[in-house]
Amino acid sequence: MNLPIEFEEKMRNLLGDEYDSYLSCYEEPRHYGLRVNTNKITTEEFLKIAPWPLRPIPWIENGFFYDGESIQPAKHPYYFAGLYYLQEPSAMTPANRLPIQPGDRVLDVCAAPGGKATELGAKLKGEGLLVANDISNSRAKGLLKNIELFGIGNMLVLSEEPGKLVEYFPEFFDKILIDAPCSGEGMFRKDKKMVKAWEEHGPEFFAKIQRSIITQAAQMLRPGGLLLYSTCTFDSLENEQTIEYLLSEFPEFIICDMEGYDGFSKGIPKAGVTNNTDLTKTVRIFPHRMEGEGHYLALMKKGDAHPLKVECGKTSSKKGKLPEELEEFFKNVSWDLDVNRLDIHGERVYYMPMGLPNLKGIRFLRTGLLLGELKKNRFEPSQAFAMCLKKEEYRHIIDLSVSDERVIKYLKGETLDVEDCVGVKEKGWYLLCVDGYPLGFGKLANQTLKNKYLPGWRWQS
Repeated sequence: MNLPIEFEEKMRNLLGDEYDSYLSCYEEPRHYGLRVNTNKITTEEFLKIAPWPLRPIPWIENGFFYDGESIQPAKHPYYFAGLYYLQEPSAMTPANRLPIQPGDRVLDVCAAPGGKATELGAKLKGEGLLVANDISNSRAKGLLKNIELFGIGNMLVLSEEPGKLVEYFPEFFDKILIDAPCSGEGMFRKDKKMVKAWEEHGPEFFAKIQRSIITQAAQMLRPGGLLLYSTCTFDSLENEQTIEYLLSEFPEFIICDMEGYDGFSKGIPKAGVTNNTDLTKTVRIFPHRMEGEGHYLALMKKGDAHPLKVECGKTSSKKGKLPEELEEFFKNVSWDLDVNRLDIHGERVYYMPMGLPNLKGIRFLRTGLLLGELKKNRFEPSQAFAMCLKKEEYRHIIDLSVSDERVIKYLKGETLDVEDCVGVKEKGWYLLCVDGYPLGFGKLANQTLKNKYLPGWRWQS
């Protein structure tokens, strides 16, 4: 592979005797990774049904290598059930090393296409709030799909400049992840087009953007909260020096230790600068030392925790009344729906997360879980709602084996004959599952299931 001479010289100075080993990794095949959605299935349960050989990624407890040259996990019904996400192994590390607890308020600043946001949301287990933002509206649409596919309903998907978010979320979040736009040096082996992009916009270009984003994010983190900064580049200007810049602007931040792994390398303090040895707590991932591409990570804490402020917009405990159509539908759902969290815009019904600030004026693709639409004398449930449900939470189920040809037919949008399914007689809405995991809704009439799978998600032959 032809690498820019300037880049080669930089890496030779950075790696010294290891440079030849690094260079030789370009002759090796890239690594493919699969991350289990632990919000839907445990890792142990998934391994029992996994249709292909998998090998554990040793530093990611729910991550696995697969042979990307011979199998296509994105063309399998379990993928459409949201049981896993396909992600480069090193790229799994940032969301894995940011400790998330159910109930946390979490921000992913540069979230598209959703690899890290889906893991953060899965860790929340339906409690707290995930705010996933990407400045690109087109990329944010793909982000929304992946979050909904994963069954994450306690979320906001935004498309804003990070600086504008500061106005709405000052010292609001418990945890923030910044997978910053960068020069992409760590991805040269995976994607050769990154080399040309690097030649057009190098580290100096991206360092300015990174410093802006990280200082804006710092203002949205509550005292005592944790911020994880990551890039997929090797350049110190974008990595350690960006962390130094944050510490100079916000001296209350401290660098924290991260759970280690044998292949991790220490961050590199700037030569001749004192009081920056904590940068060795940050982590570099080199492709010649690990089975993954290049990455950098730094975990930081913002001073000491203060008493939490009173939450804005918190829902009241007062019980209201559901719309009749929704109430009728929810007779078949075991959720204890809080009517005060409902937000109805025209026909659309949303179930909002608790404790939101006023969001007027912000650009968003989704606020909360889209439950469905109120039509004349009926309620039509959404695809996102189907993905948030568990099999045992809905009364009318059609559960097909993954080997049943009707599963693929359903994913393609076809009408199904379900006359042979036991207990499927009462007309109305049914949740179609594959091996017990929901795929979407259909409407039964005369032993025929009319397909309601979202057209934009359908299986493409």
